[in-house]
Amino acid sequence: MKKIILLLVMMTTLIAFSQKKNGTVYLEHPAIDVVATFTEAFVSGDTTKIASLLTDDFKSYNGVSTNPDTKGTEKAAFLKNAFRWSDELDYFSIADFPGSYPDAIEYKKDNEDDKVWVQTWELLNGIHNKTGVKFSSPVHRLFVVTKDLKIKTIINYFNESIFDEIRQSFSDRSNGTIYNHHDNINTVRKAVYAFENSDLEKAISYYSEDARFFNINDDFNKPDTKENVKALRQKFLDDFQIKSIEMIGYPDYLEYEMDNGRSVLSWWNFHLIRKADKKEIVLPMHMNDDFDEDGKITSEVIYFNRSLLEK
Repeated sequence: MKKIILLLVMMTTLIAFSQKKNGTVYLEHPAIDVVATFTEAFVSGDTTKIASLLTDDFKSYNGVSTNPDTKGTEKAAFLKNAFRWSDELDYFSIADFPGSYPDAIEYKKDNEDDKVWVQTWELLNGIHNKTGVKFSSPVHRLFVVTKDLKIKTIINYFNESIFDEIRQSFSDRSNGTIYNHHDNINTVRKAVYAFENSDLEKAISYYSEDARFFNINDDFNKPDTKENVKALRQKFLDDFQIKSIEMIGYPDYLEYEMDNGRSVLSWWNFHLIRKADKKEIVLPMHMNDDFDEDGKITSEVIYFNRSLLEK
């Protein structure tokens, strides 16, 4: 027992000696106030105010850059770019990420000039006013604030892929071909008209075994299976007589370049009689059917107003 106690004491001593403090973390600090003032000016595009908060040798850095030789962005270039954010984004805002708050850190080691590091976790939002691209990204920022409360350095960490969508949106780009006649369109028509004629087995045969079914009236996070939908559609046939199903306009088949997508968009009027009370109903329906390479429907989304079917 004495040996065990001695061993525990030695381990505790070693752990205590291995832990060394290197400064203080503050929840409230004048440097945090400086960063808050900077952020407010940045969002409003007040470059005069921003300039007054930066040191003459200020530099900003991209924290996710892969360039090991980056020299950073100097004050003049930073101010020009800062104005673009407020000028090009509508509804521009930077706010603390929910549940977070900034910290100010005063390090003891290697901190002869008494600088303070302020770190923030924020959510940046805006709508690009030329392209309509929604800019929404978590952002982590590190600020180095001098003892006279000037910002010397900013390091930004955020997802820059949003810029790719903005750049691409300045020019027209096609993404495949739209057909008004195609075998996949034929498949959708055959499936719908088989259902019109109460031939449920044939109607459901055009779908792959693992097809997913979505209904605008239900939870989109819980798609139905082929087996469940077959039962639901049988229940529909039990409750309603289908007088006719009328195609509205013509279907479109979209064959996408991106993601190798294949979708048929179609619009219909279902002319029904509710068997319970003989009420006649016209049910507008929009369908979006996705296809695999073998011409089977792998996913279907139906849009209709369920209240029209209710008593």
